[in-house]
Amino acid sequence: MRSRWFGLVIAVLATVISVWAYPRLPPTVATHWNLNGTPNGFSSRLVAVSIMPLVILAMTGLFNVLPKLDPRKENYAKFIHVYWLIANAVIVFIAVAHVLIISSALGFPVKIDRLMPLGIGLLFIFLGNYLTRVEPNWFVGIRTPWTLSSDTVWRKTHRTGGWLMVLAAL
Repeated sequence: MRSRWFGLVIAVLATVISVWAYPRLPPTVATHWNLNGTPNGFSSRLVAVSIMPLVILAMTGLFNVLPKLDPRKENYAKFIHVYWLIANAVIVFIAVAHVLIISSALGFPVKIDRLMPLGIGLLFIFLGNYLTRVEPNWFVGIRTPWTLSSDTVWRKTHRTGGWLMVLAAL
């Protein structure tokens, strides 16, 4: 899961699911739910099956470009494996959300109001655990003027932030 091409594989899988599901979907698909699990946002089936694979593809491209744009690009070599774990975790979360939307539209008994908070919590636990290993950079982590100007402040902030993310997720 530390591969820079993992996102492309996930985008292809999401596209395959979308192509398979498209003729089986109703003309209008619920794509947003309130806190009670009641759908309150709808899209056409074309938008419902295409938006998440496109977002995954865009995120994969963005995650590939960001290290090249960062003024502190030399630090990425120190945490490149963690960078790709974080990037791919976000991409997997988006793919799971896509599968949940499609499954719900196909009539499967999906509890969006329970599964999405659980997924967000798991993502926060994962990110909180790896946040402590991120080196100073401009795109990943807690980026404030203070953390970007001092490596010591960066490390202390990310250690505290990682614990708080795990605690908040629990």
